[in-house]
Amino acid sequence: MPRKTLKERQQSIGIKSSSRVNNIVARLIGKENSRDLMDEILSVLTETADIPEIGNIYTFVYSPKTPNIQYDQHPLVLVTDIFSWGFKGSNFHWGNPPRSMRQYTFDEVQSPLHFVRRNELEDMKTIPYQSFKLNT
Repeated sequence: MPRKTLKERQQSIGIKSSSRVNNIVARLIGKENSRDLMDEILSVLTETADIPEIGNIYTFVYSPKTPNIQYDQHPLVLVTDIFSWGFKGSNFHWGNPPRSMRQYTFDEVQSPLHFVRRNELEDMKTIPYQSFKLNT
Protein backbone atom coordinates (compact mmCIF):
# COMPACT_ATOMS: atom_id res chain seq x y z
CA MET A 1 0.00 0.00 0.00
CA PRO A 2 1.53 3.39 -0.99
CA ARG A 3 2.33 5.89 1.71
CA LYS A 4 0.21 8.99 2.01
CA THR A 5 1.69 12.32 1.02
CA LEU A 6 2.45 14.90 3.70
CA LYS A 7 -0.57 16.89 2.54
CA GLU A 8 -2.84 13.82 2.87
CA ARG A 9 -1.46 13.02 6.35
CA GLN A 10 -1.95 16.61 7.50
CA GLN A 11 -5.52 16.70 6.19
CA SER A 12 -6.39 13.40 7.90
CA ILE A 13 -5.46 14.85 11.30
CA GLY A 14 -7.06 18.24 10.67
CA ILE A 15 -4.03 20.37 9.79
CA LYS A 16 -4.95 22.92 7.15
CA SER A 17 -2.70 23.71 4.22
CA SER A 18 -0.47 26.75 4.63
CA SER A 19 -0.79 27.47 0.91
CA ARG A 20 -2.23 30.94 0.40
CA VAL A 21 -3.77 29.83 -2.92
CA ASN A 22 -5.44 26.68 -1.56
CA ASN A 23 -8.89 28.34 -1.53
CA ILE A 24 -8.54 29.30 -5.20
CA VAL A 25 -7.70 25.70 -6.09
CA ALA A 26 -10.64 24.41 -4.05
CA ARG A 27 -13.09 26.62 -5.99
CA LEU A 28 -11.89 25.74 -9.51
CA ILE A 29 -14.64 24.45 -11.80
CA GLY A 30 -12.79 24.61 -15.14
CA LYS A 31 -14.53 27.60 -16.74
CA GLU A 32 -12.58 30.42 -15.11
CA ASN A 33 -11.06 33.29 -17.05
CA SER A 34 -7.24 33.49 -16.79
CA ARG A 35 -7.36 37.23 -16.01
CA ASP A 36 -9.86 36.69 -13.17
CA LEU A 37 -7.72 33.88 -11.77
CA MET A 38 -4.62 36.08 -11.96
CA ASP A 39 -6.44 38.86 -10.09
CA GLU A 40 -7.38 36.37 -7.35
CA ILE A 41 -3.82 35.06 -7.13
CA LEU A 42 -2.32 38.54 -6.89
CA SER A 43 -4.79 39.44 -4.14
CA VAL A 44 -3.58 36.59 -1.89
CA LEU A 45 0.13 36.59 -2.76
CA THR A 46 0.84 39.85 -0.98
CA GLU A 47 4.62 39.43 -0.56
CA THR A 48 6.11 41.36 -3.48
CA ALA A 49 9.46 42.51 -4.82
CA ASP A 50 10.68 44.85 -7.53
CA ILE A 51 13.95 42.94 -7.99
CA PRO A 52 13.84 39.12 -7.84
CA GLU A 53 16.24 36.85 -6.00
CA ILE A 54 17.88 33.84 -7.65
CA GLY A 55 16.16 30.63 -6.56
CA ASN A 56 12.86 32.29 -5.70
CA ILE A 57 9.58 31.72 -7.52
CA TYR A 58 7.41 34.62 -8.65
CA THR A 59 4.31 35.30 -10.68
CA PHE A 60 3.55 38.63 -12.34
CA VAL A 61 1.95 40.34 -15.32
CA TYR A 62 4.23 40.61 -18.36
CA SER A 63 3.99 42.34 -21.73
CA PRO A 64 7.06 41.96 -23.98
CA LYS A 65 8.36 44.53 -26.42
CA THR A 66 9.76 42.02 -28.94
CA PRO A 67 7.33 41.65 -31.86
CA ASN A 68 6.09 38.31 -33.20
CA ILE A 69 6.96 36.19 -30.19
CA GLN A 70 4.67 33.93 -28.23
CA TYR A 71 4.65 34.78 -24.53
CA ASP A 72 2.84 34.07 -21.28
CA GLN A 73 1.17 37.20 -19.91
CA HIS A 74 0.95 35.56 -16.43
CA PRO A 75 4.24 33.65 -15.95
CA LEU A 76 5.12 31.45 -12.97
CA VAL A 77 8.92 31.68 -12.88
CA LEU A 78 11.80 30.13 -10.95
CA VAL A 79 14.50 32.82 -11.26
CA THR A 80 17.90 31.52 -12.40
CA ASP A 81 19.86 34.68 -13.35
CA ILE A 82 19.61 38.42 -12.69
CA PHE A 83 21.02 41.18 -14.88
CA SER A 84 20.85 44.99 -14.97
CA TRP A 85 18.17 44.76 -17.71
CA GLY A 86 16.05 42.00 -16.14
CA PHE A 87 16.22 38.32 -15.31
CA LYS A 88 16.04 34.80 -16.71
CA GLY A 89 14.07 31.91 -15.36
CA SER A 90 12.12 28.76 -15.96
CA ASN A 91 8.40 29.40 -16.52
CA PHE A 92 6.46 26.39 -15.21
CA HIS A 93 3.62 27.10 -17.67
CA TRP A 94 5.86 26.25 -20.66
CA GLY A 95 6.83 22.77 -19.44
CA ASN A 96 10.40 21.58 -18.99
CA PRO A 97 13.69 23.26 -19.97
CA PRO A 98 14.89 24.29 -22.46
CA ARG A 99 11.45 25.38 -23.73
CA SER A 100 10.57 26.87 -20.34
CA MET A 101 13.68 29.09 -20.10
CA ARG A 102 12.65 32.71 -20.71
CA GLN A 103 14.03 36.23 -20.36
CA TYR A 104 12.08 39.01 -18.68
CA THR A 105 13.07 42.68 -18.94
CA PHE A 106 12.22 44.94 -16.01
CA ASP A 107 10.60 47.53 -18.28
CA GLU A 108 8.05 44.97 -19.52
CA VAL A 109 7.09 43.60 -16.10
CA GLN A 110 3.66 45.21 -15.58
CA SER A 111 3.10 44.36 -11.90
CA PRO A 112 5.18 43.73 -8.81
CA LEU A 113 6.81 40.30 -8.64
CA HIS A 114 4.53 38.28 -6.34
CA PHE A 115 6.52 35.79 -4.26
CA VAL A 116 5.36 32.16 -4.37
CA ARG A 117 6.43 29.98 -1.44
CA ARG A 118 7.85 26.53 -2.24
CA ASN A 119 4.94 24.80 -0.49
CA GLU A 120 2.54 26.68 -2.80
CA LEU A 121 4.15 25.68 -6.09
CA GLU A 122 2.10 22.51 -6.69
CA ASP A 123 -1.15 24.39 -6.01
CA MET A 124 -0.03 27.21 -8.33
CA LYS A 125 0.72 24.73 -11.11
CA THR A 126 -2.86 23.40 -10.93
CA ILE A 127 -4.45 26.83 -11.43
CA PRO A 128 -5.00 27.42 -15.17
CA TYR A 129 -4.12 31.12 -15.15
CA GLN A 130 -1.45 31.05 -17.86
CA SER A 131 -2.25 33.38 -20.74
CA PHE A 132 -0.31 32.54 -23.90
CA LYS A 133 -0.37 35.29 -26.51
CA LEU A 134 1.39 36.34 -29.68
CA ASN A 135 2.92 39.81 -29.45
CA THR A 136 1.92 41.54 -32.67
